[in-house]
Amino acid sequence: MNKNTNNDKKNIHIECKSDTIPVKFSYFLIRKIFGPVVRLIWVKKITGLHNIPKDGPVLVAFNHQSYFDFICFIAISPRNIHYLSAEKFFTNKFWLPLMRITGQIEVKRTSKDKREVHNLVNEHLRRGFMIGIFPEGTRNPDETQMLKAFTGVAKYASYNNISVVPVGIKHAEKIMNRFDKKPKFEKIIEFHIGEPIHFHPYNQKAKLNKKAIRTLTTKIMLKIEKLSGKPYPHREKWETIMVQ
Repeated sequence: MNKNTNNDKKNIHIECKSDTIPVKFSYFLIRKIFGPVVRLIWVKKITGLHNIPKDGPVLVAFNHQSYFDFICFIAISPRNIHYLSAEKFFTNKFWLPLMRITGQIEVKRTSKDKREVHNLVNEHLRRGFMIGIFPEGTRNPDETQMLKAFTGVAKYASYNNISVVPVGIKHAEKIMNRFDKKPKFEKIIEFHIGEPIHFHPYNQKAKLNKKAIRTLTTKIMLKIEKLSGKPYPHREKWETIMVQ
């Protein structure tokens, strides 16, 4: 994200399909039919649901343990959410229909040029959507601590001058971790939704260096640490001081 982003928008095609009738109808069905089933079978506890803004652009950041992280949150969320999702979900016959009907955002991890996805995320936020991001980048196989976070969520938040809602997820890996072929049926998953983190001092006019972006990322991850009960050890001394 930099001062050239606006110019990039002119050169890269942006296709935002998240407010189409099929996507809205799909979410309606998920909320009415799929949601109650998921909550009944897998979701044990939800706290802080009121911390999700009723409308307007917002980023939601989670720790990542299982495929059921995003599936269950879709089921409990009062709003439609559009995740940054790896390209493998868009090439898999099982996942592709779900990705399409819910308007998820494809991230091509092997591509060095990320301008298209950056512009697409910014366009979603400009239009008032809720975006979901797993800063760890992948399902974490380590149950003792979180992976070091990528800085995208802090960049999007500061550039668009919007808040980040931190969410701590507990026990999703016990339902289906990255090595399981099928889920277990146990009512154990917890979602703890924190108060929005505001980035008003760090608007798009500010020139944030890598250290500042990393510090903002750590601030988000430390909130997720408290909510999930899972340690985030990947921080430098200056970050520990600045995020207090």
